[in-house]
Amino acid sequence: MGSVCGIFILNKGEGLTSQSAVNRVKRLFGAQKAGHTGTLDPMATGVLPVLLGRAVKASEFMLSSDKHYRATLRLGLTTDTEDTTGEVLSRADRLPGAEEVLAAAEAFRGEILQVPPMYSALKQNGKKLVDLARAGITVEREARPVTVRRLTLSPLSPSDYDMDVICSKGTYIRTLCADIGRALGVGGVMASLCRMEAAGFSLAEAHTLEELEAASEEERRAFLFPVERVFSSLPRLNLPPFFARLAKNGAPIYQKKIGVSLPAGSRVRVADADGFFAVAESCELPDGMAFKTLKLF
Repeated sequence: MGSVCGIFILNKGEGLTSQSAVNRVKRLFGAQKAGHTGTLDPMATGVLPVLLGRAVKASEFMLSSDKHYRATLRLGLTTDTEDTTGEVLSRADRLPGAEEVLAAAEAFRGEILQVPPMYSALKQNGKKLVDLARAGITVEREARPVTVRRLTLSPLSPSDYDMDVICSKGTYIRTLCADIGRALGVGGVMASLCRMEAAGFSLAEAHTLEELEAASEEERRAFLFPVERVFSSLPRLNLPPFFARLAKNGAPIYQKKIGVSLPAGSRVRVADADGFFAVAESCELPDGMAFKTLKLF
């Protein structure tokens, strides 16, 4: 397919690791490089942005965005993985009513502290927690602040609740389920998880591996989003050829020379006659305010 550069939004299926899914996308596009912007557990489905070719450079700008999930909370159960794939540790003989559940959920909105689960890809002393957990080792984890911007629960059955969550990066939905269950005194686990949105891309824009495999080369190309989409919220700075050459060589572009006035810390997407090519940030230099290139694409 020649040199591939762009973002493919995968609707990841259940039972597949994020890395194996990325490897399949990479092979189908014939890309030299590929990466993703946030692991989905094998049991989870939904939005997994796959960066191909030079688009891999955009990953650091995509990781910090909020994420939107739909999940199923199952009450009355605890497991070692905080989801239904794990070993059952306890079962409750009573279940709270819906009013009690909804009231308990109130405490988990806004900024909360969350202890990362042992079954996670986080590292401690160079070792993944999940590898330690599989070896039967549990270590102390420090609680971390995360933000739950939206949390709505709707009963599906006496034990199961549909959860709609918008949260900051680093939030574990299964830990949220376990913590709500703990607050109710009956335990809780995550029974399903679908990522609806990540890095500004939604499930409506995603394609499955099966769709990608069945597509022609031309159709596959049409599935790709340009890297500029990641920075669409930033103002666009169109540079004439001379200043574009300077920017591509890493030289600062003084605002007074291009008739622009933006405060320090402002970020822009930079383009020339051939289109978008970089992200830059304004800063104060001895000779005045200037844009310095953060990343070239």
